[in-house]
Amino acid sequence: MARTYAEQLVDTLEAQGVKRIFGLVGDSLNPIVDAVRRSSIEWVHVRNEEAAAFAAEAESLVTGELAVCAGSCGPGNTHFVQGLYDAHRNGAKVLAIASHIPSRQIGSSYFQETHPELLFNECSGYCEMVNSAFQGEVILHHAIQSTMAGKGVSVLVIPGDVSMQEAEPDTFVASKISSGRPALHPDPAEAADLIEAINSAKTVTLFCGAGAKDAREQVLALAEKIKAPIGHALGGKMYIQYDNPFDVGMSGLLGYGACYDATHEADLLILLGTDFPYNDFLPRDNVAQVDIDGSHIGRRTTIKHPVTGDVAATIDAIIDRVAEKKDRTFLDHMLKLHHKKLRDVVDAYTSNVDKHVPIHPEYIANIVDEIAADDAVFTVDTGMSNVWAARYVTPNGKRELLGSFRHGTMANALPQAIGAQAAQPNRQVVSLSGDGGLGMLMGELLTVKLHELPIKIVVFNNSSLGMVKLEMLVQGMPEHETDHDQVDFAGIAKAIGIKHVRITDPKAARAQLEEAFAYRGPVLIDVITDPNALSIPPSITMAMLLGFSKAATRTVFDGGVGHMIDMAKSNLRNIPKL
Repeated sequence: MARTYAEQLVDTLEAQGVKRIFGLVGDSLNPIVDAVRRSSIEWVHVRNEEAAAFAAEAESLVTGELAVCAGSCGPGNTHFVQGLYDAHRNGAKVLAIASHIPSRQIGSSYFQETHPELLFNECSGYCEMVNSAFQGEVILHHAIQSTMAGKGVSVLVIPGDVSMQEAEPDTFVASKISSGRPALHPDPAEAADLIEAINSAKTVTLFCGAGAKDAREQVLALAEKIKAPIGHALGGKMYIQYDNPFDVGMSGLLGYGACYDATHEADLLILLGTDFPYNDFLPRDNVAQVDIDGSHIGRRTTIKHPVTGDVAATIDAIIDRVAEKKDRTFLDHMLKLHHKKLRDVVDAYTSNVDKHVPIHPEYIANIVDEIAADDAVFTVDTGMSNVWAARYVTPNGKRELLGSFRHGTMANALPQAIGAQAAQPNRQVVSLSGDGGLGMLMGELLTVKLHELPIKIVVFNNSSLGMVKLEMLVQGMPEHETDHDQVDFAGIAKAIGIKHVRITDPKAARAQLEEAFAYRGPVLIDVITDPNALSIPPSITMAMLLGFSKAATRTVFDGGVGHMIDMAKSNLRNIPKL
């Protein structure tokens, strides 16, 4: 019997090492699903194609390998969009199989007809429709090669009838896929200009993003030579913060410590591998930027010293010609300021915390950080959960933190946890979910149960959209429609057969969390937290202050940064005693 295009597609994915496909079966997708049934690939049944895209994204990000999601025509495609936007912006290597209506009916306003090539244009690096099995064999290779080359999500739109056509011989899909990452060295003139800027500046601060992931050694070496404080965006936290004697925290809406001060008071700020989006937190006077993608340079603030290149390759190219700075005064001042700011905030949040009901969310985040595995994967919902993760999850070089840090969507944490756990079943995965985010894609609890994924689902249940409340307050608007009735998520977990615990007493919280984390299967941990525990940035504008005063609401202005206080203390030892 002749092989179909659907079978050729599945065979190709097997050859590329794909272990699973996240998706929902049905309609025009059925021929592909049937081919999967007869293969070694597992079908991970989700409840919403949006979750399938998030899950595939997470699998790719934790493994570095190709991940696949699939959805049926019409609504199945449109559900994809949110998760594919996030995966594309995070640079995940994802192939989305978007089945389509019968090819004969395209353009006739047929049942469930959409135009997927237009729909996915902005959330993919490659998106093409398969018009025949002959052409489909060619573009299947192109789609896989594009995403593996770092171009973001690839989408194959496949009409159901085409997937049943007789396949052509393997020609293009027999090619070996290239996934190497060559180093991009800087232009000599731009490198020389950066060297001159560093040598001319009395004080320098480095600010790192996710692009510094593979440049940790180089960044620390440069900081040591020029006595520079190092701050980071959330994207750079897990790679730069740990064991860093120059750390001054994080800037931005989720920031903490002395990062804002260090970036604004230095003679020169160097942005390293970051497309940090918050203009208001960046200076404009004398800023350099190093980025592998030259189109990113100058998007956020005025850049006087642009360098297109890998962060590691750029520092390697300049460090021998950078003059060593002997004066540590600026660095030591920022380290002391960072320690003081962390100490003051931690003192505020730890005062009588075991008596505060509803529970401080910071307290729970701190305990989770302490008891989670050294190599845990944390997924975090957008909103206040993002704040607690940014401030309390302690990096160590082995942990990973996934979130919707560029797209900023709700409901990402649980489906991302599904993808990470499916890919690495023996690794601890912790979902830090907000009640709003969990409520949005709550059906994915059924996916967790169906596949018995041992995710630890921590729900910060404050019956409030906390980040939205904060946004209203800083704009001077009394919060409205941000609070809702209490939801018993533990009761919902019980109803579908997931182990559950509901935490209301802060004195019992640690014991309950430790018991839940020790359980071998999935657990939902429903923590009733204070809806007024909001967090503001470490540096706020007068407009923000006026907004709060106008809103006249009871808000807790405290936060905390967990074990980072220990590192801030230890960094004080690097200051020579005079």
